[in-house]
Parts: sequence; structure tokens; C-alpha cells
Amino acid sequence: MTPQRRGTPDFFLLFLTFSLVCFGLAFVFSAGMAFRKDDPWFLVFRQGLAVGLGTVAMFFCMNVDYRKFKKWLLPFFVVVVILLLLVPLIGAGADKGARSWIKIAGGFTLQPTEFAKLAVIIYLASIITKKGEKFQEFKRGLVPPLLVIGFISMLIMMQPDFGSTMIILLASAIIIVVGGANMRHVLYLGGAGLVFIVMVVSFYVLTADPGNYKIARLTAYLNPFSDERGSGYHLVHSLFAFGHGGWTGAGFGQSIQKLHYLPEAHNDFIFAIIGEELGFIGATLFLLVYLAFLLRGLVVALRCQDPFGTLVGVGIVSMMGVQAFINLGGVTNTIPMTGVTLPLISYGGTSMLTTLIGIGMLLSISREYNKPEQEVRRSTSVTHRSAAGYFTRGG
Repeated sequence: MTPQRRGTPDFFLLFLTFSLVCFGLAFVFSAGMAFRKDDPWFLVFRQGLAVGLGTVAMFFCMNVDYRKFKKWLLPFFVVVVILLLLVPLIGAGADKGARSWIKIAGGFTLQPTEFAKLAVIIYLASIITKKGEKFQEFKRGLVPPLLVIGFISMLIMMQPDFGSTMIILLASAIIIVVGGANMRHVLYLGGAGLVFIVMVVSFYVLTADPGNYKIARLTAYLNPFSDERGSGYHLVHSLFAFGHGGWTGAGFGQSIQKLHYLPEAHNDFIFAIIGEELGFIGATLFLLVYLAFLLRGLVVALRCQDPFGTLVGVGIVSMMGVQAFINLGGVTNTIPMTGVTLPLISYGGTSMLTTLIGIGMLLSISREYNKPEQEVRRSTSVTHRSAAGYFTRGG
């Protein structure tokens, strides 16, 4: 039997990826100029290392058959769970007492939550394709993966990291729906989950200390100007940045808010700097390119004839899309701020690495349907004969 050659990767997706990565590096440099006065290249150099490592990982994943990730899932999942368990014990502290990073050599840190996102995506795609039609059953189909997702979410909330938990839950919900779950079960569980969340949030708001930073974020969302120098400080200066940018922007490198007015300008609030320096027109063009990138990723996923490949692709695109929405919504005060990075753009080594790994998996999936035409016909013919035999035997 002649081994099948793999097809070419989706070069348009690859082009959009590198365009966004280069754009992100440029604005990490611009937003991070004032981070260290003695070394304006400090942040972009570290981000460049993450981009280099992520690019190597992306090309590796692109040249590996994506089906092999199913075989590597168990050891990967175990390592992720161990790291998540270690974070509350040895994790590096951040603002407000949150622990989300593990310190490694050279002053670099690792954020296990980012790897957990990939682990959950591969797990769900694997378990759904393995269960097949049984996935529509409630007890044997839907409940087991929900318990695993709940366990991972609980470990992340121990840090606590509400933003990443929401990303995992929403991306998982999209995979479950696309995977063919019984919509009645999904709606019932969604309604029950929503009621539970409302009850927990209401209880937390009523019983928490008024000075608690989570409560402060909620009040800042409702009216950031009511406490400009306190809970609303970040949002006020983010909105000032967009206002200063106007239609055409102040020009690249000319942001005022990055000069220690807007904390995390290179990270969570990098879109505010983009809006200030490029203006409404430039920010809109950037968002259109980002949307094209997400849509192209979705096209790659949906073109795959293998259910596992489709679900992995949909999960990766959903993860990036949901995270981008949460980041952009928080920065523009459309939704409450939760503090997550903008994929491919914000400063963050682990986020960049895992995002590029996910894109490498998407590119590997794209090689499946980009095979030479003769081999596609041969593969389709074999599939049709196998299907005919299956139905002839009565399943």
C-alpha cells in the first residue's frame, strides 16, 4: 500500500497568523517603551523569545498528523492537572493575591492555565468522537465530560482566575453543541448553570467586603467615573486612550496613556494603546484582520472530513475568539473586566506559545483536505467503499 502524502498547509491562515504576530510585537514595543526607562526593548525581546519558541512549536505541530494528539492526550492531561494543583502551593503571587504562574529559570514564568485550555479542547474532541451517537445520552454521554470540565475549572478558580474559567466553559459549550449533544440537555444544563451563577454572584456581592477587588470591578463597569482614582482607574484611562486617538490616531509610539497612566498597557489593555495610536480607523482595520483570521480558522476546521479534526479546530478557534471578545469587551467597557490577554497581540509568553501551538494544529488539520487531488479521490473512494460495507452489514 502506497503511503499517502500530506497536503500543503493553509497559507492564508499562516499569513494572517504572522501578520498579527508582527503587529502584536510592534505594539508590545510601543506600549512597553516606558515599562523600563533604561531598556525600552526589554518586553519586546522577551516576547520575541516566546514568538520564536512558539513558531518552532507551531511548525512542529503543523508537520505532525493531528490524529496523534489524541494518543498524546493522557500524559499531556496528567501533566496539566499536576501543574494546576501546584499553582496554589508554589505559584507566583500577583496583584490582589491571585496565583496563576509558576516561576522557572531566568525570571521567566509558566502559566499552566493556558495549557489547560488546549488539554480540554483535545479531550472533548476525543471523547465526543469516541462516544459517537451515545454522546446524545445524558448520563453516559454528556455527564462524564462535564465532570472533567468542572474539575479543571475548579482547579483554575482556586488561583483564582475567573477569566480563564469563562474561556474554558464557553469554548467547551461550543464544542459540545457542535459535537452533536442533545440540545434539550444543553438548554436545561445551560439554564440551570445560569441560575446557579446568578445565585453565587448575588451571594458573593451581598456578603463580600465592599472593598473586595471583584466587587470593585463590577461597580467600575457600571460607572467607572464614579471612582476615577480607585476601582475605575483602569477603565477611565482606557477610555481616555480611545478618546485621544480619535478617528486617525496620535501616531505610532505617541500614546500618552502608556506613560504609566494605564497599568498593563502592554498586556490586558494593549487594544487601548492600538486605539490611541491608530485611531478608530486603524483599530477597525485591525479588528477586521483579526476577524478574517478567526473566520479562516473556522473554515479550516469545517472543511475537515474527520469529526475529531473538526472539533479540535472549532475548539481552538472558539478559545481564541472567546478570549479576544472578553479582552476587547473589558477594555472598551462593553462587559466587566476580567483580565485576560488578547491572543497573538498582548505580551505574555505562555499565551503566545499555546496560541501558536493551537494554530499549528489547525494548519495540520488543513493539510488533510489539501492533499493532491488524486489521493483525495482515492481516499474518498476507500471511505465510500467502507461506508457501503458498513451499511450492507447493517451497521
